[in-house]
Amino acid sequence: MPPASASEALLDNTHRVETPEGIDLLLRPAGLVPRALAFALDLLIRGAILALLGLGFALLGKFGMGVGALLLFLVQWWYMVLFEVLNQGRTPGKYWLGLKVVHDDGTPIGWASSLTRNLLRFIDMLPFGYFLGALSCLWHPSFKRLGDLAAGTLVVYHERSIPAPTLPAVDAIAAPFPLELTEQRALISFAERQSSLSPERRQELAAILSGPLQVPPEQAQAYINGIARGLVGPA
Repeated sequence: MPPASASEALLDNTHRVETPEGIDLLLRPAGLVPRALAFALDLLIRGAILALLGLGFALLGKFGMGVGALLLFLVQWWYMVLFEVLNQGRTPGKYWLGLKVVHDDGTPIGWASSLTRNLLRFIDMLPFGYFLGALSCLWHPSFKRLGDLAAGTLVVYHERSIPAPTLPAVDAIAAPFPLELTEQRALISFAERQSSLSPERRQELAAILSGPLQVPPEQAQAYINGIARGLVGPA
């Protein structure tokens, strides 16, 4: 029995989804800051739309005021939903920040989920200034606000082109103890993605597993690469 499970130490905050075909899909959840910036941009756009419509319908008297009130409701509540469902999960703000909203399983967001997450914004805004929503984002490992939790959705970075991951060319090493499937995936994921990390970050993440793997911290990275190579097989 190992002293600690390798899966207990998180290597990153990526969201892994296994497709029905057995393919692992890696999603990168967006944090609080980019989400807030995207929302601020969408808020500015909605404000500009409402200002222009208000000026136009103000000339029509009471009839214009009635139509303006209807449009206020439509723009306020349907702007986000229409863009999310009809534009691959991306409002203009999310598009400019490189974000999109998807279901937890990585599939495109639908009408019911989009309506749920957007109608629950008023709860995220309680008691003021998106306090509960921000608190939820900071607490959840995938940066979900309360509306996302209820709708089963996730705001992620829109990956336009991702090269196929490769493992370092090292000799295979046997793990010191049997690994569960989630532990095998975690080690392989680290080996595949380390080229995108700085040397300091690679060392920091690898050192987390030096204890469970029973190796010195300075040797953990090479050891993980060897285990990953053994799990995947020869190149």
